[in-house]
Amino acid sequence: MLRLLSIEIHKLKYNRASRILIFIYFALLTSIALIAAVKFDIGPIEFHLAEQGIFNFPYIWHFNTFMAAIFKFFLLLVIVSMMANEYSNKTLKQNLIDGLSKKEFILSKFYTVILLAGISTIFVFIVSLILGYVYSDFNEFSIVTTDLEYLIAFFVKLVGFFSFGLFLGILVKRSAFAVGAMLVWAMLEGFVKGMSYWKFENFVDEIMHFFPLEAMANLIKEPFTRLSALKTLAKQVDVDLSKDFSVQILDLIIVITWTFIFIYLSYFILKKRDL
Repeated sequence: MLRLLSIEIHKLKYNRASRILIFIYFALLTSIALIAAVKFDIGPIEFHLAEQGIFNFPYIWHFNTFMAAIFKFFLLLVIVSMMANEYSNKTLKQNLIDGLSKKEFILSKFYTVILLAGISTIFVFIVSLILGYVYSDFNEFSIVTTDLEYLIAFFVKLVGFFSFGLFLGILVKRSAFAVGAMLVWAMLEGFVKGMSYWKFENFVDEIMHFFPLEAMANLIKEPFTRLSALKTLAKQVDVDLSKDFSVQILDLIIVITWTFIFIYLSYFILKKRDL
């Protein structure tokens, strides 16, 4: 495992575009802290976002993992360009000539996916912990450690998403086409969801639950309607915002299953393809 990882880290280290994208990604993750500085006036009312409880434990685990997941597209570009470079630079063929099996090649990419997702998760954990202890009204250990399952969901979501990108990168061989294929798939899921509301309104969730991108989105649901200010406003206008925000085991299983499908298909394509 370490040998395969070292090969991929060496490739990333000497790829300028990948280094820039990774730097931008982690800079954006750090920028979540800037939300604490957001202040604006609504008439005589001064609105300070940090004072609305978004950095309170344990809510911060939900909010920060949801916001951080938005930036995952930067690492997706790293993954798909990593595969595109293997074909354009002919390093894939050279690795196989040097004795690396196709299985080991796919595993090296998958280990890189896990590494990037793991570092991202640890980074979000540290940033959230710092922001929480600075701004949270509740710092008891039992409260701080509540809802940490959102970090697990974040990790699984990134691994699944990057594995999808890896599969598309192997399938189409070009980074731009791989990203385009991801967008086309997202639009396809949106179309199916729209048609489901039209034809099977009462079974939309059951139908969409098993689509890869929808399953990944379901892992960490939007956190904004959990805010007390929005709940109070909703009650005043008689709108029901209640929903289950927890991380569901079924969603985790579905995304993990899709991850293994993507990795297996990647290996299957590479095994059958004439290089």
